[in-house]
Amino acid sequence: MPQARNLYVVIGAVLIAMLLASLDNLILGTAMPSIVGELGGLDHLSWVVTAYTLATAVSTPVWGKAGDMYGRKGAFLASIVIFLAGSALAGLSQDMTQLVAFRAVQGLGAGGLMVGALAIISSLVPPREMGRYQGMIAGTMGLAMIGGPLAGGAITDHLGWRWCFYLNLPLGVVALVMVGLVLHLPKLRATARIDYAGVAALATTITSIVLITTWGGGQYGWTSPAILGLGALAAVAFGAFLAAERRVAEPVLPLGLFRSANFSLVTVIAFLLGFGMFGAMTFLPLFQQTVQGASASSAGMLGMPMFLAMVAVNLVAGPVITRTGRYKVFLVAGGALLATGLVLLSTMDTGTTRLTTGLYMVLLGAGMGCLMQTTLIVALQSVEPKDLGVASSTATLGRTIGGSIGASVVGALFAGRVQEIMAERAGTGGATGGSAQLDPAALRKLPAAARDAYEHAVAGGTHQAFLVAAGFGLLAFVLAWFVKEVPLRDRAPAPPPDEG
Repeated sequence: MPQARNLYVVIGAVLIAMLLASLDNLILGTAMPSIVGELGGLDHLSWVVTAYTLATAVSTPVWGKAGDMYGRKGAFLASIVIFLAGSALAGLSQDMTQLVAFRAVQGLGAGGLMVGALAIISSLVPPREMGRYQGMIAGTMGLAMIGGPLAGGAITDHLGWRWCFYLNLPLGVVALVMVGLVLHLPKLRATARIDYAGVAALATTITSIVLITTWGGGQYGWTSPAILGLGALAAVAFGAFLAAERRVAEPVLPLGLFRSANFSLVTVIAFLLGFGMFGAMTFLPLFQQTVQGASASSAGMLGMPMFLAMVAVNLVAGPVITRTGRYKVFLVAGGALLATGLVLLSTMDTGTTRLTTGLYMVLLGAGMGCLMQTTLIVALQSVEPKDLGVASSTATLGRTIGGSIGASVVGALFAGRVQEIMAERAGTGGATGGSAQLDPAALRKLPAAARDAYEHAVAGGTHQAFLVAAGFGLLAFVLAWFVKEVPLRDRAPAPPPDEG
């Protein structure tokens, strides 16, 4: 382990990288109208986000395995360089097609930022000590979630939307220099060939799933040939992936990891957490703006009770895990709080106050705080040191896929319920143009009867969405009871003798 001062420098650098990965989409959301105004291409707007998300999801397991095979420092530095190159090119885009392409380059780098950061920390810090850094990691993500939309609006208004990308450059260079100069890890030289067949099959599976969840129920119906075809492609590609992983010396995702019951359980719990978490983050602001009358300009502040609770719980849980080595209690409590928070949020209606919503969000945030880093600690504890990169990428990918599916499924249920209630209320659906989402400005222009109907419809849709998400939270609570509390390792992984 490096000296304490060097360790903190490295931790600071990897936290900057995690901040970049977390901030990007959040900052860009508020800049979208300005981007469309300058570049046009409204029909391609969704791909600005989808290309980034898709590239991140596909590259995440590849970066994890590359770090395990060829060295985590080199893989992490390479991911930063690719991310910065994509950021610079995105800022220089002259049309929407270029922007979408360069966002995909950004996403390829971003897939290695979070995974590389977690793998490096786990290489330097034993699982028993990981709790000390939970608060820092959670604080970084909370800062991104709260500050991202606010920063995006301020940057777009005062500097222009291109600076949403250029801002990444100085921060990324600082992280690049800090890691390059201070971090010293063994250089690995893997003799096995890269698992190209596994990478291709896994990439096809992930791409199909993300596209299904992005297009399903919106651009294409769930039973349309496009969605059914993607589903069939995902099934075939997944079968090919399983077959490929059994034959190669260095599989991109070793199936043997799932022989550990704890690893399998926390991977599923991470998926369920992503499902509930991203569903909440998608529809809470819509409810608060539409039903409770919050302004769109305060969108970044609406989630503060949830994010502050998440950070606060990590600040408490981390030291307790470090001191006692006990972590199962946080998994069980996290599942209970996640399910309870989602159930309470499902009870909201047109009379629910912002204070009440804030209290429910605190419970949800506390559940997220208990689960996010604890699932990672258990995943890293459950594998050999040589597989730390794959373990961190699998946990991250599970949460990402869960969030993608959760946002899509919950969104489809929400939209269906809104349309159903609007149709029931004296045919007022025509007053909204059949839309399941209206911004507050458009809502204020509606006749009083139509506005009241729409508010009730959004409240009903929110109830449906959170009730389904609560079911997944309850399942996370049940699975947490089956996790075995294995004593945490109190030493950082030692480098192999031939590389030290």
